[in-house]
Amino acid sequence: MENLHGFDFLKKIAFERVGGSEAELKVANMIITECHKYGVEAHLEEFEIDGYDIKKATLETIDGTYQVTGVGMSGSTAPDGLVGELVVLESNEQLKYYASLEGKIVFVPSRMMIKTYKEICEKKASGFICASGSLYDDLASSDLEKQTLRERHYINGKIPGVCLRMQDAEKLILSNPKEVKLTLLQDEFKKTSQNVVATIFGTCQKEEVICFTAHYDSVFFSTGAYDNGTGSVTILDILAYFAAERPKRTLKFIWCGSEEMGLLGSKAYTEAHRDELANYKLNINVDMTGVVIGHDIACCTSKTSLPEYIKYLGREVGFPIETKQGVYSSDSTPFADSGIPAVSFARLAPRGGAEIHSRKDVIDFLDRGNYLKTVQFIITFAKRMIDSVVFPVDSEIPDEMKKELDIYLGRKDKEEKL
Repeated sequence: MENLHGFDFLKKIAFERVGGSEAELKVANMIITECHKYGVEAHLEEFEIDGYDIKKATLETIDGTYQVTGVGMSGSTAPDGLVGELVVLESNEQLKYYASLEGKIVFVPSRMMIKTYKEICEKKASGFICASGSLYDDLASSDLEKQTLRERHYINGKIPGVCLRMQDAEKLILSNPKEVKLTLLQDEFKKTSQNVVATIFGTCQKEEVICFTAHYDSVFFSTGAYDNGTGSVTILDILAYFAAERPKRTLKFIWCGSEEMGLLGSKAYTEAHRDELANYKLNINVDMTGVVIGHDIACCTSKTSLPEYIKYLGREVGFPIETKQGVYSSDSTPFADSGIPAVSFARLAPRGGAEIHSRKDVIDFLDRGNYLKTVQFIITFAKRMIDSVVFPVDSEIPDEMKKELDIYLGRKDKEEKL
């Protein structure tokens, strides 16, 4: 384990690196350089993503203006904006009270969820307002979120939207304006993101592949040290280990771009490599490690035998880890959806602990010792999989996991409990 230096590399990549940005590409090339240091070839695989440039975003009432950000990929208003009656949507149940929202601007006190967006599109709303943050935010130490619609939203149509702080949302509602004026002007286009792919070929059963994944992009305003700089350097350390200890089976290492925009890198990889995925025996995904206060988990989209095995292994080697069968919201999901059993490892912080998706995600809350414990356990697990006489994980996704994948990926609605 002497060549595990990922935590030092983490310090070099802890800066904002949003999908499709020059900063994301910079980190991709830095990862390639690190792979080469261990004698492993790596390359970029580009894919197309949505891009936008907000030119103007305003929200006005008769009482004044509010600070807002424009919602990317939601289209534009006329240059002089649009005026409409404000509808405060407290729940989706309230939508049943409106036969039409034509000419109205809808306020949603959260992110714009896909189901809600679809319904306000069907009812022909003119615009929408969503909210960011907390009533208790300190303006000096928090940022007004930059939100973006995903394809699953705008496949239903485009309604111009803006985002304002929750504190301002409360002021807006209390002022009870008859009308609001919303202006959003933006250019929408396609841009490029990329995955980094490295391969260590197996010594004897090289036709069988185990792939390691971690996303290396961040969200706006975040250094992404914890989410997911730690996962990125974790699989870099795993690569370093197996570059020195040649594996029996072939290993793929995939640093996924634009995960924060909807798992776009892993979706692009599984689509581009669909013809070879029958050879992939297992996906090992890492999304957040190293936090000082936290606990380790493994979420397996597989038969229940895999989470049970990981739990037993943890007890055997003295590594407490919670395991479960389920779908994890990370790059493991497109692999599982392609029929490849997948496990996501993470060290999760408790409520009140280290935060993600904000300027608070910094290296200060991470610890080399906890990081190394997780890395070493994943290597122990991976080595047993890689060097097994017969691969122990069944290449089958159970029906209950297929149903959960369908719900997560929006192909089916979740059944509501009575």
